[in-house]
Amino acid sequence: MQVKRKFSFHPCGNYREDYAQELNIFETDFGRLSLCVFLALLFFVAPFVLSPYMLYILNIIGITAIAAIGLNILIGYTGQISLGHGAFFGVGAYAAAILATRLGVGFYFAIPAAGIITALVGMIFGIPSGRLKGLYLTIATLAGQFIIEYVLIQWDSLTMGTMGITLPSPEILGWQISGDKAFFFLIFVSLILMTWFAVNIMRTKYGRAFIAIRDNDRAAEGMGIPIFKYKLLSFGISSFYAGFAGALWAYYMVSITTEPFNLGLSVEYIAMVIIGGMGNIPGAIFGATFITLLNEFLRYFTGILMNVGFVTSLGLNMAPLKEFVFGLTIVLFILIEPKGLAEMWRIIRSSFRLWPFSY
Repeated sequence: MQVKRKFSFHPCGNYREDYAQELNIFETDFGRLSLCVFLALLFFVAPFVLSPYMLYILNIIGITAIAAIGLNILIGYTGQISLGHGAFFGVGAYAAAILATRLGVGFYFAIPAAGIITALVGMIFGIPSGRLKGLYLTIATLAGQFIIEYVLIQWDSLTMGTMGITLPSPEILGWQISGDKAFFFLIFVSLILMTWFAVNIMRTKYGRAFIAIRDNDRAAEGMGIPIFKYKLLSFGISSFYAGFAGALWAYYMVSITTEPFNLGLSVEYIAMVIIGGMGNIPGAIFGATFITLLNEFLRYFTGILMNVGFVTSLGLNMAPLKEFVFGLTIVLFILIEPKGLAEMWRIIRSSFRLWPFSY
C-alpha cells in the first residue's frame, strides 16, 4: 500500500525577483488593504466618536509627526545630528503668522511658504555640515537654536516679542476651519501627503545619496556623490518639514508666543526619532505618538502627585519629573531595542505572518 504525503510550505521571507518589487512601498496586498481600512477608520469614525480632548491629542500627534519625519530624514537617513529642530519649528510658526497678519496671505499659501522660509534658514545653519560632523556639528546646530530663540524674543517689531501674534481662522472656499474636528482633517491630510513625499524621496537618488553619506561619507564622496550638496539638501528638507508643521501648529493654536520653541522642544524631537526608530519613516510617527502620549500622562500624573500629602511633606519637586522620565526612556530603548518602536512593530508583524512557526 502506497501512502501519499502532502507537504505544505510556509513562507519564511519575502523574495524579490526584479527591481520593481524592491521599490514597492507595500510588499503584499494585505498591507495595502490594512492601510485603507486604517485610514477609513481614522477619517470616518475617529472625528465623530472621540471627545474634543482626544481629538486635540490626535491633532498634536499629527503635527508633531510631520516635524519628526523631517528630523528623521536628517538624523536617521543622513546621519547629521541637529539640536535646532525646535527652533526651526518656531520659525515656521512665526513665518506663517507674519504672512497671515502682515501680508494677508491665505493659509493655503502661508503654510507651504513658511516651510520654504524655514528650509532656507535651516540651510544657512546647515552650512557648517560641509566641514563639521559628529559632536562639532551638534554644537553648531545648538548655537543655531540659541540664535533663533534670541531673534524670536528680541525682534519685537517683527515677532511682537512676548506679546505674541494672533492668527486669523483659515478658510477654504468660504468654509472657515475652526475647532478640533475641522483641523483634524486638515492636519491628517497634510500628514499623509508629507509622509508619502518622504517615503518617495528615500526611493530616489537623493534618498540613496543620504543613506550613503550616513553609512560612510568618505566612501560616498569617492563614488562621486557631492556630500556637501546633499547634506545641505537634507538640512533644507528637514527644516521644511519643521516649518510646515510649525505653521500648522500656529493656525491650530490661534495665538503663538516664543516660549514653546526652546531647547527642550528640540530634545523632544530627538527623543521621538530615537524611540520611534532612526532611518524609518513610520518610526517617526510611532515616536511622535509615544512622546505626545507620554507628555500627557506625565502632566496628569504630576498633577496627582502634587496633591498627595506624602509627596508634599517630603518637599519633592515634581517639575524635573518630565526630563527624568524622558532620559530614562531613551536609555532603556537604546539598551533594549536600539532600532526603536518601528523594529518592535516589524517583529510583531513577522510573528503573525509566520505563526505558528518559530522562524
